[in-house]
Amino acid sequence: MKRRSDVIVGLVVLVVAALLLVAVAWVKQADLGGRQRDVVARFRDVGNARVGNTVVVRGVVGGRLEAIELAPSGWVNVRLRLDRSVQLPADPVVLLSESSLFGEWQATVVERSALPHDEAIQREIAAASQERGALPGATLPGIGKLTAVTGQIAGDVATVASRVETAFDDQAARELRESIRSVSVLSTTLAQTVRAHASDLDTLSKQTREVVASLKTAAGTARLTAERIDSATSSPQTRQIVEDLSVASTELRRTAVQVRALSLRFEKSQARLDSLLANSNSVFEKIDRGQGSLGLMVNDPTMYRHGDSLVTQLRDLVADIKSNPKKYFTVRLF
Repeated sequence: MKRRSDVIVGLVVLVVAALLLVAVAWVKQADLGGRQRDVVARFRDVGNARVGNTVVVRGVVGGRLEAIELAPSGWVNVRLRLDRSVQLPADPVVLLSESSLFGEWQATVVERSALPHDEAIQREIAAASQERGALPGATLPGIGKLTAVTGQIAGDVATVASRVETAFDDQAARELRESIRSVSVLSTTLAQTVRAHASDLDTLSKQTREVVASLKTAAGTARLTAERIDSATSSPQTRQIVEDLSVASTELRRTAVQVRALSLRFEKSQARLDSLLANSNSVFEKIDRGQGSLGLMVNDPTMYRHGDSLVTQLRDLVADIKSNPKKYFTVRLF
């Protein structure tokens, strides 16, 4: 009877020891039977990643972080223990990121083509790819960094809103209205000046045409005189005088043509200037009367009140985002 009790006690001890061994192996996640394999990834910085964090491949947990070691070259080598049934993507890279708001991290294996369009991450992956023997890896910004950036953006928005509120006030609107009114008065004065001197330009053009006609007549008379002199005498001096008079006549004719062209240009420029001043005066009069979008914006203070209300609402929105960030940002727990 005693021997039987000893056998039972021995069997119980063996069973308890076996259970303890199995429990320790399960806690340490020992690879019994060679069902797992190790893959090494290289990082510049692993953030708050720890041994035991999960490894996700195509959205499914495929292993865990087995070890994190600091290499002599300045890189951080992370050994991933994956199930042998897990197939890595073609051209794989590893991304470390926070998986929850409670500080838990995970490693995600993705294709290089699926990387985020972030220059810092792209540079880190490119640098890690130059080292052979390990998968290139990068660390994504944590939720704390994103919150800090969001707060900075909110502060910038508030600063811009305060500057807009300071710059565009009742005094600025009054000064803008006075400037437009001054430009309208200036255009009216210019139009009156052009109309007052239009008759002077007409008189000058008429006188220029008369001078040209007189010169033309004088040139014709000189030509006839030269011909008569040439027929009357054949001396070299007389022939030279005639030739000089002919050249002078040609130059006078050319000058007359240029003066006539200048007169025509003066007339066209006057007509265009009158049309431009009339159109400008009409536009500024409409703005001063409050017609059109620009006229309403200059003469109606409602635009300023609406802008002030918009700035106040933006400040309230920024304050609400700072106090209740979960209301606007949703983080999914894996």
